[in-house]
Amino acid sequence: MKEKIRKSAIVLFWLAVWAAAALAADNEILLAGPGETFRELWEMLCGAGFYRAVGGSLLRIGTGFLAGAVCGVALAAGSFRFAVLEEVMAPAVRFLKAVPVASFVVLLLIWWGSSFLALAVCFLVVLPQLYISVLEGLKSVDGKILEMAKVFRLPLGTRFFYIYRPAMKPFLYAGLKISLGLCWKSGVAAEVMGISAASLGEGLYLSRIYLNTAGVFAWTVVILLLSMIFEKLILFLAGKFFAWEPECGKQKSSGEGETAGTLELVRVTKGYGDRKVLDQVSVCYEPGRTYFLTSPSGSGKTTLLRILAALEEPDEGSVRLPGPCSMMFQEDRLCEEYSAVKNVEMVTGDRERAREALKRVLEEGDLEKPCCQLSGGMKRRVALVRAMEAESCFVLLDEPFTGMDHLTGERSRGYIRERQGERPLIIAEHNTF
Repeated sequence: MKEKIRKSAIVLFWLAVWAAAALAADNEILLAGPGETFRELWEMLCGAGFYRAVGGSLLRIGTGFLAGAVCGVALAAGSFRFAVLEEVMAPAVRFLKAVPVASFVVLLLIWWGSSFLALAVCFLVVLPQLYISVLEGLKSVDGKILEMAKVFRLPLGTRFFYIYRPAMKPFLYAGLKISLGLCWKSGVAAEVMGISAASLGEGLYLSRIYLNTAGVFAWTVVILLLSMIFEKLILFLAGKFFAWEPECGKQKSSGEGETAGTLELVRVTKGYGDRKVLDQVSVCYEPGRTYFLTSPSGSGKTTLLRILAALEEPDEGSVRLPGPCSMMFQEDRLCEEYSAVKNVEMVTGDRERAREALKRVLEEGDLEKPCCQLSGGMKRRVALVRAMEAESCFVLLDEPFTGMDHLTGERSRGYIRERQGERPLIIAEHNTF
């Protein structure tokens, strides 16, 4: 209530300033006051032409905005996927951003006339703004999360909604707010310059011709209100889109049988610069057995796991894998905005199965919390369940018990034993169990 009173007082203050300025000017043509403006607005509201003008402008500006938004988002997705398209689009986007709206208006009047002028101008203003915003959002996705998606073979829909969509969110909101404001300003300006029939711009133009300052102010009030309502509607719909959590599909098939098998490394060597972290490593990992990598930190345990996960290629030697793996990374690599259940559902495609598995290692009250609200040990358990529940031919766990106390560690070890099955299990850890 105090906030509402404060805002109302601010509005009343500026209305008083406006009224005082109009009284001092003592000339309605030079400066109409609030009273004259609202009388003019009331007369406009009583005429049928007003609603035709509002409907015509909403249709043109709204269609131009939506067309520009759809094309901008689609082109940004294409440019993110194909680097050559981004190179092709770069000069056009710079051109659209730099050219004044007035130049577009004059050219479009020559080519098309005034019928679709506002629509075309809005399209050309919105497209580069949303193209740049969405492309930057897509490029901001954490590469480690993309590696996780690759290892677990997440389907395209899951990647879009739970990896790319959260990354785009702040960029898209910023782009929408900028483009919505520019869209209305440029759209109405185009209507004024083109004298489009049945439009807000036509109303402004006629008010200027007849030196009706109150009419100019009244039409401006209408434009501001429509712009605010349109912006709130678009942002409301965007909020609904970002809050929507569709069901996750099953992991993509690898094209191979998802059965346990033997892993074999033959004389594998891997180095970074002058330093070799793996040197002529030959080892065989058999189904149903558990193997521990317990060498000191920096000795190549994580590198070995990354080679087994097909995230890196050895410099020398060969690797034979029975099929795809599931992996618990040294970092949690969770989609932090979403719950523990949703993170596991991404690999199982089954929400209830994910929930039942997580209840083995987490308390019921923690299952639906966003992962960003969980402790470090809780996050490790979510990442552990994700690795153990995913369909795979072998399992890799990189320091799985970090951040866990003795009790939760024992609970997690019991869960691992139950879920291993016949899959080879390779654990990089300081302690065995």
